[in-house]
Amino acid sequence: MKKVYESFIESKCNLCQESDSFEPSEYSRYDVKKGLRDSNGNGVIVGLTEISQVDGTVMVDGAKTECEGILRYRGYSIEDLTRGFLNKRFGFEEISYLVLFGKLPNKEELEEYISIINSNRELPKTFTRDVIMKAANKDLMNAISREVLFLASYDDEALDNSLDNVLRQCLYLITVFPMLSVYSYHAYNHYINNQSMYIHNPDPSLSSAENFLRMLRPDMQYTKLEATVLDLALVIHMEHGGGNNSTFTTRVTTSSGSDTYAVIAAAMSSLKGPKHGGANLKVIDMMVDI
Repeated sequence: MKKVYESFIESKCNLCQESDSFEPSEYSRYDVKKGLRDSNGNGVIVGLTEISQVDGTVMVDGAKTECEGILRYRGYSIEDLTRGFLNKRFGFEEISYLVLFGKLPNKEELEEYISIINSNRELPKTFTRDVIMKAANKDLMNAISREVLFLASYDDEALDNSLDNVLRQCLYLITVFPMLSVYSYHAYNHYINNQSMYIHNPDPSLSSAENFLRMLRPDMQYTKLEATVLDLALVIHMEHGGGNNSTFTTRVTTSSGSDTYAVIAAAMSSLKGPKHGGANLKVIDMMVDI
């Protein structure tokens, strides 16, 4: 029966390809942008943003020329921002404040923001056991996307799209994402790789980067350099510009009036693809192969 089923699938795959394929010229004829790219391979602008700017090319004498790369958040260059916090304090919280609210926080504002994040760094009771550990997944992006959707079940105002409520939900997701990520990894490592299981609680006195490493390690130990490098990576990965795939997915999903949890899960499903955020896994595969 299995061979019959496989033979049926194979034959119908060929039929799908024959029925639903288009000549490349058709995309030009109807001016259709395929995969957020135009016919010349340039990215298509799908929205306006004042949050971040990313440029890998500059115009020189009317010609597009490759450059070292430009990254700005709210108009500030990444070089200036990192000079402001690197080796002085952890920057993820400070730069996430900038991205969210459009201005750099002063000392009091930053302390208040960090306090808000750290005081809410907890998952619903039994969530780790009932959701994260119940269905371990070797694909962590799938696991986390599912967990984000499940969090909606614990939010009495999950469908309220007022600005104050969406901001509350976004702050909460920023706060618990390190836990979702690390606990999902531990569940995978235990149930799929047959390794030891340990779940460490976050420490409210630590930064997001420090908590990530603290919860990840069996002995909760990490170096200052490790935390600094991870913190910097988190800052750089905040970039989502106005037109990459997961940002586009966010815009499309929010345009229907969907809720925050569904929007973020959809964006993560886009992000995990090997042509977007999932390219990180391909880099690891390449290094292993080498």
